[in-house]
Amino acid sequence: MPPHTTRRFRGAADVDSPAPVAVIVLAAGAGTRMKSRTPKVLHEIGGRSLLVHAVTAAEGTSPSELVVVLRHERDLVAEHLAEHASEVSVADQDAVPGTGRAVQCGLEQVSASEGTVLVTYGDVPLLDPATLRELVGAHESAGAAATVLTARVADPTGYGRILRSPDGSEVLGIVEHKDATEAQRGIDEINSGIYAFDLAVLRDALARIGTDNAQGEMYLTDVLSIARTDGRSVHALVTDDVMMVEGVNDRVQLAQLGAEMNRRTLERHMRAGVTIVDPSTTWIDAEVSIGQDATILPGVQLLGATDIGEQALVGPDSTLRDTEVAEGAEVVRSHTVLAVIGAHASVGPFSYLRPGTDLGAKGKIGGFVETKNATIGEDAKVPHLSYVGDAEIGEGTNIGAATIFANYDGVEKHRTTVGRHVRVGSDNVLVAPVTIGDGAATGAGTTVRKDVPAGALAVSAVSQRNMEGWTLRRRAGTAAEAAARAALGSSDRSAADAPATPVADEHKEHEQR
Repeated sequence: MPPHTTRRFRGAADVDSPAPVAVIVLAAGAGTRMKSRTPKVLHEIGGRSLLVHAVTAAEGTSPSELVVVLRHERDLVAEHLAEHASEVSVADQDAVPGTGRAVQCGLEQVSASEGTVLVTYGDVPLLDPATLRELVGAHESAGAAATVLTARVADPTGYGRILRSPDGSEVLGIVEHKDATEAQRGIDEINSGIYAFDLAVLRDALARIGTDNAQGEMYLTDVLSIARTDGRSVHALVTDDVMMVEGVNDRVQLAQLGAEMNRRTLERHMRAGVTIVDPSTTWIDAEVSIGQDATILPGVQLLGATDIGEQALVGPDSTLRDTEVAEGAEVVRSHTVLAVIGAHASVGPFSYLRPGTDLGAKGKIGGFVETKNATIGEDAKVPHLSYVGDAEIGEGTNIGAATIFANYDGVEKHRTTVGRHVRVGSDNVLVAPVTIGDGAATGAGTTVRKDVPAGALAVSAVSQRNMEGWTLRRRAGTAAEAAARAALGSSDRSAADAPATPVADEHKEHEQR
């Protein structure tokens, strides 16, 4: 593709700043300090892997080509990219170590011959597109061979130092901490490792770099020295946001950057008109959207692609993953996954909405209710202590307490349909497949095994029968027998003296109950 094409990657913004011809994201390292079977770049913060954060930032610069360089656990990382960022190309780093060699391998996938190339890393999750676009703009405005993104820190120990010209306008070189003199160690400007390069200069310089050093690696920083030797200029862009260029090397840094990303995410939502009562106990993933005047109470986690509508209320103590909550709805102390909650509907407390739950406008899923693959119509209610699985419930219907939708026969799942404005009594079992017609009702304690016609009343309970004296006869010597005898009174004819129902009949009656 020619330089500065207008091809857009997912997440790219329409901006006037120049676009790089390519971005190369380095993600080949083993990340041994993570002490994990999972590749470092696949660890997550904010609902995305470190690598997807890096790719998203790169896509925001609208590059013509985007290449990720892999080596450690190559197939696993490539599969992750195919699932989450299928637009990118993958390059494989060979056995030659070093960032310079990684970039050289990445360039083999770049078809352009001129323009600006960005080099970033797969473990720098807070880096944003705006900073990368600024880096490209500064690089091209200066006509530099290379421009490095730098930051000033209070304690630069361990970082490479930026050596500037006497007037400060150009970068003379980068010296690693272990190789720096005492005077150089006093420099507080550090190298982030993120660069903008002139593509032709980069290709030429990498071809001239060897591995004749203590580490036996191809150093990308050597490109800057070669450019200077060739009489080309090298510049730096200083960012005031140090956390933006911090990388993840272990789980401590993973947690620190995760907390910082969450803080920034919460601040962005609050400045957009969302009330977050207690930011210290609230976690919101990067892809979550929240409408104006929504309120998020303490102890809430909004994960994945969750979408909260305007004036909705979530919390306290709720976790929503990939859930849509419409305007004015409320979710209290509940857990939801891949669910849809309609406008002005209410959920909870202590309810579990599993995938496929769709609650209509003004509907209610009350306390201690579990739902799955269920459509619950407008203004329909499942108030408490029920399980609704593989079901369709019509508008205006009320499901009584402790109702079970028995959807599984041990081999297959079956569906239950409950019509509009139905009244299902308490302690019902609806044995699927079964249909209850519009306007019908069921009595308390009913087991519905057959379809109920519209407008009908279904009951299945037998008439109640009291067997007097049963406790005195069958539970002699127990606390229950003593309580019953005291309640009956010694002056009354003892129920124990009443004619006994045959034992077989008692057992039969008990089983029927």
